[in-house]
Amino acid sequence: MMKQILAAGAIVGGFVLTFSAAAQKNSSETYRQLNLFGDVFERVRSDYVEDVSDEALIEAAINGMLTSLDPHSGYLSPKSYRDMQVQTRGEFGGLGIEVTMENGYVKVVSPIDDTPAFRAGIKPNDLITHLNGEKVQGLTLSEAVERMRGKVGSDLKLTIRRTGREVFDVSITRAVIKIRSVRSRMEGDDIGYIRITSFSEQTEKGVKRAIKRFRETVKNRLKGLVLDLRNNPGGLLDQSVKVSDAFLNQGEIVSTRSRRVDEGQRFNAKAGDAAEGLPIVILMNGGSASASEIVAGALQDHRRAIVMGTRSFGKGSVQTIVPLSGHGAIRLTTARYYTPSGRSIQAKGIDPDIVVEQATLSKVTQPRRTREDDLRGRLDNPNGDAAPKTPGTPRDPQTGMPEKRQDYQLSRALDLLRGIALYGARGRN
Repeated sequence: MMKQILAAGAIVGGFVLTFSAAAQKNSSETYRQLNLFGDVFERVRSDYVEDVSDEALIEAAINGMLTSLDPHSGYLSPKSYRDMQVQTRGEFGGLGIEVTMENGYVKVVSPIDDTPAFRAGIKPNDLITHLNGEKVQGLTLSEAVERMRGKVGSDLKLTIRRTGREVFDVSITRAVIKIRSVRSRMEGDDIGYIRITSFSEQTEKGVKRAIKRFRETVKNRLKGLVLDLRNNPGGLLDQSVKVSDAFLNQGEIVSTRSRRVDEGQRFNAKAGDAAEGLPIVILMNGGSASASEIVAGALQDHRRAIVMGTRSFGKGSVQTIVPLSGHGAIRLTTARYYTPSGRSIQAKGIDPDIVVEQATLSKVTQPRRTREDDLRGRLDNPNGDAAPKTPGTPRDPQTGMPEKRQDYQLSRALDLLRGIALYGARGRN
């Protein structure tokens, strides 16, 4: 099974080579070049300073051939292929914790809701020192993660070091864990925020669930959506099409063109807008690539969303994953993609409608000035004695202090959506 994937990224048995019909058209030159390859292979095999396995040499030769084509073609070893399948499938057998490394230990960033780790009481900042009694020190993060994943229904004993208590063990039974490529929250009580970190098999469902939850939470107070695609490197082509389709009623979403004219594809939207016409702002930056650019380009061309931020990465090519039985897979660039208006963004990117660089703002303290209500003998306001409150800075409900707004681009997006809603409301009055 071949899968088309968008990401910013001949088998020899003994020594048997197979040739395509195309290669046989110029068989004499082809055989001459293959003889050259065989000569070099034998010389390295016999004379290189260290012993290198035939498998390693062949895999390196294949990878060299593919990587010489473009930066996104390459060979995937069996392990790399399995890891890629986990990422694109969006689920695996595991515990349900997001982790990093700290001082040689596995540190829990967060347990994922409704997973075995969450139900077992694992908490953020817990340090995992042993897995089934074996020390994690000396392992890389990827090695530790691989050991925590495993067959659904199998048990794993974690040794936990937690601040304020003695080191303890907890046994957790692995279950199917779904990777969260979509995170969402309400910004205030009127704007829905959806963050897509990558396009996996779970992405479209996650986006639709988020919108449904917004509507259940705030009902008719929802004024717009922010779709945050910043630093999203891409993923599955079909998921970028489905996410775009979720906000479009009709029209082309994206087209692909390969070397053979008859292999080009066009993807069109079906009726139904999950956001029901609410204004949308897409946030993107130089880390937004591939599938992210398909979504931004489609909604921008159809004037369905305002794209804000900085120019995107500019990866306008499609990779096809071709499994090689027992030998991993190859990732081969097979097509370019085009936005609905016919734009190729290869090495160019999507230009935002509104350029907003990420920045940090600080409030300028100004001297207190005398106001009208400070003057002796002033006239009273005929609508009441209380001075109107200055609208604006939201306050933390716990501390009462003004909230810190660290994300300048998001703040601009929220201001824009609220401005659009206010303008629309005035237009109806």
